[in-house]
Amino acid sequence: VKVKIPFGNKYLDAIFSVPEKKSTYGVILTHGAGGDMNFPHLVSLAAYLASHGVLCLRFTCKGLNIAYRTKAFKTVVEYLKLSDDYKLSGVFLAGRSMGSRAAASVVRHLSQEDDDDFIQGLVCLSYPLHRPKLQSKLRDEDLLFIRCPVLFISGSADEMCEKQLLEGVASKMKAPQKIHWIDKANHGMAVKGRTTDDVMEEINAQVFSWLRENIELEHK
Repeated sequence: VKVKIPFGNKYLDAIFSVPEKKSTYGVILTHGAGGDMNFPHLVSLAAYLASHGVLCLRFTCKGLNIAYRTKAFKTVVEYLKLSDDYKLSGVFLAGRSMGSRAAASVVRHLSQEDDDDFIQGLVCLSYPLHRPKLQSKLRDEDLLFIRCPVLFISGSADEMCEKQLLEGVASKMKAPQKIHWIDKANHGMAVKGRTTDDVMEEINAQVFSWLRENIELEHK
């Protein structure tokens, strides 16, 4: 279902992937610095989640300013929260690369502002922890303040997220977190000798099983 979400004096293009049965939880998903919501990895993940009973709303926000991207993501969260068509108990925020930084920023700010538990967790695909070859400056400030569960899926050869550095940040986090490494994948999740579909199957299954665990924990 295509929708246009009001954002200031503009609109954000977005698409709902809707499961057959009514979903109580949803995922909001956005893209990295390049591309848009039709980036193949996002389309694949959204379709997988919907086919497994989880509503997925993915949106496009062009713009390389992280504050602007964060503001847009926040608007989409509010839109879904107030939606009459899809009454959800909670959402997980997810993004790829720069989109995951925006998602982390929103989770941090919203959790400090309201205690209504609408945001259940954060999924970071290829989180850009540092610029290539600039490991001294880590983009970890939002991650250290988050309290809800966080899943990282990163390539072990990601030039923007060195393995030891992410593991170091994870060990300092207050939030329950899990890292799944895609062996030999780069920042774009490409792996020599594996097809994109094969890699996406691994990513999608990891995201879904982690969501399911966290939704079950919530219900206990």
